[in-house]
Amino acid sequence: MKTSKYLEELRSQSVADLNAQLIEAKKELFNLRFQNATNQLTNTNRIREVRKNIARIQTIITEKSNVAE
Repeated sequence: MKTSKYLEELRSQSVADLNAQLIEAKKELFNLRFQNATNQLTNTNRIREVRKNIARIQTIITEKSNVAE
């Protein structure tokens, strides 16, 4: 998924939906790290992608909370 389309999709969601996505992404990151530690992870680049997606989600949540104030 292209970054700009992904960001548009994130910006169109509510804060509650973003928080739910954030929780899911953190769970996925935990699982990826666990797989990496046990040498079961084949695509290690996925860890980087998920970390960046977490940062993107957190940034948009912060933007929405600042606009609401």
